[in-house]
Amino acid sequence: MKILDWYILKRYLFTFLMMLLLFIPIGITVDLAEKVGKILENKAPFAEVTAYYLDFTVYFANLLFPLFLFLSVIWFTSKLANNTEIVAFLSSGVSFSRFLRPYLIGASIVAVFALVLGMYLAPIASQGFNEFKFKYLKKNKSIQKTRDVYRQINDNDYIYVSRFIPKNKSGMNFTYEHFEGNELKYKIFADNIRYIEEDSSYRLTSYVKRTFTDSTEILEKETKKDIIFPFELEDLTPVEYAAETKSYGELLKFIDSEKRRGSPNIGRYEVVKLKKWSLPVSIFILTIIAVAVSSVKRRGGMGVNLAFGIAIAMIYVFFDKIFGVMAEQSNFPAIIAVWFPNVIFGILAIYLLQNAKR
Repeated sequence: MKILDWYILKRYLFTFLMMLLLFIPIGITVDLAEKVGKILENKAPFAEVTAYYLDFTVYFANLLFPLFLFLSVIWFTSKLANNTEIVAFLSSGVSFSRFLRPYLIGASIVAVFALVLGMYLAPIASQGFNEFKFKYLKKNKSIQKTRDVYRQINDNDYIYVSRFIPKNKSGMNFTYEHFEGNELKYKIFADNIRYIEEDSSYRLTSYVKRTFTDSTEILEKETKKDIIFPFELEDLTPVEYAAETKSYGELLKFIDSEKRRGSPNIGRYEVVKLKKWSLPVSIFILTIIAVAVSSVKRRGGMGVNLAFGIAIAMIYVFFDKIFGVMAEQSNFPAIIAVWFPNVIFGILAIYLLQNAKR
């Protein structure tokens, strides 16, 4: 690698690292100032608060990774332009495409790190981050669906619970249906169902079973009955942040399982999965936009480039959030919601790059 490549690559990575070290403490300070009252009110242990902010650091960095990179590239490239270093590079016979190469190498390094972070490290941080939030900061908010739970357990079995109590692993007005093909073979009713940890069984109160044959119906009743079912009650209504806490392999299995069960949250889970791939791609797109915007010396100096860059970053976040919410709360395709901002900004990157080359 030549001197030019090393020079730009070091500036690229160093400025990005400094941007992270600058904004993450600011993020922690703002978050702490907002939540310190609830932390003290709920008497959260100091060790758990410390662990929360370590998880917050990873969670926050993963969430805003591309934007930190985008602003850092605009910052140091604008400095190069203001010092006429870019003019010197291009005047020496270096093409704009050749000038862009160390930026793309740096983007590749950061993208690989972002991919590993999103696939394996961020889920671990998200687990601790969300557990603390719902334990101490949102104590009265339900993180699971607890009313009218209707789920498909496997290809043949379905259950319904009118009210689900996660803390007690119990439910009310329980119904279990077993099909073979399109034919209902038997149906179980109970006023209450409770999970018994000692033998992994379920205790049904006011148990009624109706078995259907070709010519007759068999009715069975008992006051209490213990049965082993192929599920755990907490698995039937996963917490709302369940997808965020799983590594990529676990997430694929989880989504497949939730699809079979007819979960209404598939859109949310698909968005989490697809963003693990779209985020590294956005790093390349935003890097190209940042170089194209800031490589020209302007009368207003770095301020104009930064203002333009912040405006682009805000529009990108707006598109990302709006389409993400649409996919989570409607039937809008998750793949379009996640990749649409990258497609739009990818086209913008090509346009700005062609103009910069001229």
